[in-house]
This record gives sequence, structure tokens and C-alpha cells, in this order.
Amino acid sequence: MTEPKFIRNIAIIAHVDHGKTTMVDGLLKQSNTFRDNQAEMEQSLIMDSGDQEHERGITITAKQTSIYHGDYKINIIDTPGHADFSGEVERTLNMADGVLLVVDAQEGPMPQTKFVLSKALELGLKPVVVINKIDKPSRRIDEVIDEVSDLFLELAIDDSQLHYPVYYAIGRDGKAWKTLPENTAEHADLEPIFDAIVHDIPAPDVDTNGPFQLLVTSLQYDSFLGKYAIGRVTRGSISKNQQVVLMKRDGTTIGAKVEKLFGYRGLNREELDEAGAGDIIALTGIADAHIGETVADKDTPEALPVIDIEAPTLSMYLGPNTSPMKGKEAKYNTSRQIGDRLRQELETNVSLRVREEGIGFVVSGRGELHLSVLIETLRREDYEFEVGRPQAVTVEEDGITKEPVEELLIEVGAEFVGAVSQELGARRATLVKQEQTSSGTTRTTYLLPTRAMIGLRNLLLTATKGTVIINSLPHGYQPLGPKLPQHRNGALVATEAGTTTAYALDAAASRGELFVGPGTTVYQGMIVGVYNRQGDLDVNVCKGKQLTNMRSSSSDGTIQLTPFTDLSLEQSIDFIEDDELLEVTPKALRLRKRFLDPNQRKRAAKA
Repeated sequence: MTEPKFIRNIAIIAHVDHGKTTMVDGLLKQSNTFRDNQAEMEQSLIMDSGDQEHERGITITAKQTSIYHGDYKINIIDTPGHADFSGEVERTLNMADGVLLVVDAQEGPMPQTKFVLSKALELGLKPVVVINKIDKPSRRIDEVIDEVSDLFLELAIDDSQLHYPVYYAIGRDGKAWKTLPENTAEHADLEPIFDAIVHDIPAPDVDTNGPFQLLVTSLQYDSFLGKYAIGRVTRGSISKNQQVVLMKRDGTTIGAKVEKLFGYRGLNREELDEAGAGDIIALTGIADAHIGETVADKDTPEALPVIDIEAPTLSMYLGPNTSPMKGKEAKYNTSRQIGDRLRQELETNVSLRVREEGIGFVVSGRGELHLSVLIETLRREDYEFEVGRPQAVTVEEDGITKEPVEELLIEVGAEFVGAVSQELGARRATLVKQEQTSSGTTRTTYLLPTRAMIGLRNLLLTATKGTVIINSLPHGYQPLGPKLPQHRNGALVATEAGTTTAYALDAAASRGELFVGPGTTVYQGMIVGVYNRQGDLDVNVCKGKQLTNMRSSSSDGTIQLTPFTDLSLEQSIDFIEDDELLEVTPKALRLRKRFLDPNQRKRAAKA
């Protein structure tokens, strides 16, 4: 059992892509956590273990690991950098005593830097600033240090938080310095960061002799031992086979026995006989545990404060598939199976909310990315379902309906500023600040309703030829504004069920942009493209060419089809309007009208 004075609990926080996970890689490798011949020594982003994390290049779930440095055990929590996963940041910071704030030497503090730092300072965590990527050609280190200082002045809760050490690093190369080096090519390692963790981050302030207490901040599962309740021991000690009490959110208590007890070493759990205050551990045998609940001593049960998570801002309908293709491409497709899976997700996804609506569910989360990651996860687990257009989650305050607002930071080349301003003006965004960066781009900050963010990212990427950098952050609530105008043209809607033909698609292509190619199975009411005008257009994309015995020089020519647009999951979610749905199966994404029959659509439009 490690004494609290030799334990350091730190969270690594930063804006997305500023180098958190790469920094953890370097710390893991330098601390001799792996043997020289282990595969991890050749890998990068070791902590990003999920398929979607590798594919998207982002951290989605917070993870903990432990390394040993001399006599010290260092528990490291790697947190996500996207605002959509801020629930992960909020719950895991409760396990830390200090934070490494990683800031890019070119970009400086960004919206998510502000968000995660404010959460850390509210909890009274000791910050250590690491200016990362100091080898960038367009680095602006002195300016970035000044910007970090301004951020601390804005967010600090008390004066002591204004005094923080600053280190310099190239996380990718595993190099760090206490003072800015003249030559970044010189030999260096991450020893200064280890020293900062040991000397600048305080040991856990805990009571080693009191009755046992642990706040559950994370859950994991495996098929062998079941549920693991993970958290930091805030008081006392625990040993395996000990009787404990689980204190639920509603005040009820459930008796339980700790079957096995695990600590962390590197990426693996190691079984322990006993663990003491200040350490981060995993317990098995407490099957009813949920995030935010307290595991306490059987004789003197006392609950710890429940973790407060900020409310969701976006919701969408998610229900069983009702299209003619139902049940053909997935194993799980009933309302009960989908409901059971969503309830399981609620145990670990703390920012998510689910309520039943008819045969389906309304799922609420922290943003489009948060919800699309959930949809992609279900899809990969062989679920089939349909989703509706995202809606802003409103709240009632003093009899006034209020909607969530986002702070949007956009960085783009000067030639595209006009196109960005025009699009945001149409969405009733308010310009807060505009400035030129040292790299020649224009950085603008807007405030706009969360519902105006739906579909904005893809539009701006198209308008700026993929060069725009977009970041957003929740910014409170404002009274609900008027309905926003529809930004999209009408849809090309299939009138017949069958298989698409090149002949029919060639005729439809002159009316707009197609989303399907030849040989695709379609059904009546399915959206096969976007019309080049307002209003929907019914088209038959299954029509075959009439065969005759007449020959002509032009009739037998090969049809040259324009390549169709294959929409991604996020693009499909952005595309749909209130009267449309997205059918999601493991094999396909299909856009469709809510009412497949054209007569029903007309009646619904008049109602």
C-alpha cells in the first residue's frame, strides 16, 4: 500500500490536438512502463484504445494509467479535448489533485483550454503549464505565455492560482525543459515534467485513518469479473473481501462485498490485497454502482458530494427502424433491444440523457459529435434504428423559455472571411471579436444559438475549401429566438421501390446532386439526392430503358454518370429536416421522408 505522500494524481487537460495523449505516451515510455521489445514502444496515441478514437484522431473517453518514478506512484488521467465530451472531463477531474495544462506554442489558449481550466480551478486543483510543440516554425511562445496569463487572471478563484510554473516541451519527441532552450535539437527527455509532477503537484490531502470512502467516477466491464467501480479513495483504506455499503443518489443504501481490488500499472490493472487513501483503484463485486455514488464503510456510511454535470444542449429522436428494409441488415432492431442498450450506455456516459417517446427514445447529449459517436458505436455493435433531426434542449426560467448558446471561434484565411460572415449572419450570430493571427489568418469569435450550429461545420468546410478551423463551447442560455430559415434546397425523393439504373439516374442527375449510384436498392419515400431548387421533387430512379428494334448512332452510347456524393454519418445528420429521418444500419445510411407515401406527406404538410 503506497503512502499518500508518495502518490501524485494528475489530469492532463488541453484543447483538442494540443498534444495531451502524445505527452502521456512519452511519460509511459520514459518511465520504463514497457519492456524495450514491447509493441507499445513503437506506437503513438497509446491511450486512445477505441476504434473511433483511432479513426477520428481524438480522445473520446477519459482514461487512467499509473507510472512509477523513483519512490513515487503517479496516477495520470488523460482527458478528451472536445467540448462535446466535457462530461468526461468534469467527472474525472474529481480524482486529481493537480493538472498539466498543455498549450500549443502556435495556437495558444483555445475555447476548450478555457473550459477545462475553469473546471480545474473551480475544484482548487494545482496547475502546471506546459507550452508544447515549441519546434513549430510559426511558434509565438512569448505571446502564448501572455495569453495564458490573461486566461488565469480571468478564471482564477483565488490569488494563489495565479502563481504557476511554466515548462517547455516537444511532446512528440519526448523532450521537455524548465527554461526555453536555445536549440531544440539538443538532447533532452521528459525528466523536467516528472520533476514538476513530483514537486509542483501536491500529494493527496486525505485522512488515512478514518472510515473508508470512495466516489465512483468511472465504470468498466468485462465478461469475466463484471462491473468495475473506479475512483479515488478519499478516506481510510480498503481490502478485498471487505463488507461495504453503496450509497445511491436517492439516499438509499445497498450492502455489498468487495470481491477483488485492483490498482493500475501502465495500461494494465494489477490485483491488490489492500489500498489506502489517495490512490485510484478499481473494485469488483459492487454490481449496482453508478457514476457519482459513494462506496463507504459498512459501520459509518457517509456520502460524498454528487458530481454535477452540465446539462445537455442537443437532443434527437432515436427509435426502431420503420423502413421497408427493416430487419435485413442487423441483429438488433426492436425497441426493447435498443432501450436496453441505451440504458447500459447511461451507466458510463454521464452527459447523456434518455427518455422514452412512443416506440422510440429522445436522446440528449452535449453536441453533434457526442451524439454521432453514440450512433456510430451502436451501428458497429450490429444495431439498426432511425434518428431524427437534432433539436436544441430548451429550459424554463421564471416562465421564460430559454435556449442554449454557443461561443464559436473560427480561424480562416482572409479570402474566406466574407463567406463565413455571410453564413453566420444568416444564422443570427453575433460577432464578439475579430483579430489577425501571426500566421496571417483571421480569428473571429461569435455567439449564436446552439440550433444554428446544426449543419454549420460542413457548410463552412465547403465554403472555405476545407481550410476553416472551428471550435465551439457552451455559453449559457438566452430567451428562445424565432425559427431559423431553412438553409437547404429540397430533396429528390424516390417514387418507386426497386434497384436504381444508370439510365434513370442519368435523367435525375440534371435535377440535382445524387446520393446513390446504380445498382442500389431504394424504396418509395427514400431520399436519393438534393434538388437544385427549393421544394422536394419526386423522381423514378429505377426506370429501365425501353428496348426497341430500331437502331441509331446515339441510342447505344455508354452513359457517363457524374459520381454520386456518399454522405458521412455527420453529413447525413446535418442534412435531414424536421420531416425526414436517417435510417442507420451496420451496412448503410439511408435518408428518407418521415412519411414514405407521397399522399401522406401532402396531408402532413397541410396540417
